[in-house]
Formats: sequence, structure tokens, C-alpha cells
Amino acid sequence: MPFELPEYLQPFLLPLLIAVPLAVLIWIITVRRGDHRDLGVPPPAARPHPDDRRGPPSGAPASTAARAPVTPRVEAATPAGRLPLLLVDDSAVVRAKLLKLFQEAGYEAQAARDGTEALELMSKTRFGVLLTDLEMPNMDGFELIKSVQGSMETEDLPIIAITGHEELHARLHQIQGLYGMFHKPWNDRELLKRVEALAHMRRAEA
Repeated sequence: MPFELPEYLQPFLLPLLIAVPLAVLIWIITVRRGDHRDLGVPPPAARPHPDDRRGPPSGAPASTAARAPVTPRVEAATPAGRLPLLLVDDSAVVRAKLLKLFQEAGYEAQAARDGTEALELMSKTRFGVLLTDLEMPNMDGFELIKSVQGSMETEDLPIIAITGHEELHARLHQIQGLYGMFHKPWNDRELLKRVEALAHMRRAEA
């Protein structure tokens, strides 16, 4: 005996037959379009375009995110043409103190143990300022100053005398052309200021 739909359901049969196929058709179209948000399905991962893997074209500015931070380069400031200093003293302790003082202040400096070594260095190097002790073996500071001032190559070299003996300091007033006289122990700041003022007087030869 064939199945017969009850009479009270027959009025709903036609709309049901139309609605079900229509719903299936809409679902199929939606899936093909990729509109997964309405269906609660996560979208597939986007595949990169082949051109994107090659990076930006040559000459094109890089994006802000991809651009590496640029660290400014700090250049060391060295006065142009400033000549090295010559420090002369028979005491190794004094030479070490003077070298440390001026090198930490940014100067290039060389040291000699007496006047003889100082003249040998001056025959090889042009110096900007000479700082010399007075009481030394072989050739003392007075003889060194006289030799420097008597040479045409070094007569314009600024000279600063440093001594720990009061009687020798008094004799310095008889010497012409000195640019400074300092007692031991000297004041570092005052000595640096004096050398800084003299360092510009004798420039490197072009």
C-alpha cells in the first residue's frame, strides 16, 4: 500500500520541495565563492604571489617595517694639523705622568730622557710644543733650550720649562722666548690650558 501523506501536511509539501533544493544550491554557491565567514569555516591560508617573494623592485624604497635602524656614526674630533708634543725628563715617573696626561687629552706625544735624545727625535719629527725638565744628565734643559732656539728648523718651537728646583726656576728669567715655567708638581689643568694655547702656533707643513 503506497505511503500517503496526511491531509493536514499536504499544503506544506510544495513549499518544502522548493525550499530544500534552493538551500542546497545556495550552500554550494557560497562554498565556491570562499565566503567561509558566514559558514563558520576558517579561510584557507593565503598563498603568496610569485612577485612578492622577489622583494621590492630595484630602486623602490623599502617599507618602514623592513628598514633596519640606522645608527649614526660618531666621528672622532681631531684638530687638523696639530703636531705631536715632545716631553723631556730624566725621571721615568714624570715622563709616564706627562704622557698619560696629554694622551688622555687627545694629543699625540713622544718622550725623551734628556736633551740628547730630544734633539735626535726632533731631527726625525716636527713637534708642536716642547716641554722639558731642566736638570738632566748628558744635556740639561738649558742646553736643550739654547740648541732649539739656535736652529732655524726649530727656532719657532714653543718651549715650556718644568722644574722642581727653585734656584733653577729663577735662572729661567734670563732665557728669552720661553712660553711657560711650571713647578713640580704642576697643576694639570693649567698645564693643559697652556699647551692648548700653544698647539695652534706651529702647524704641520702642507
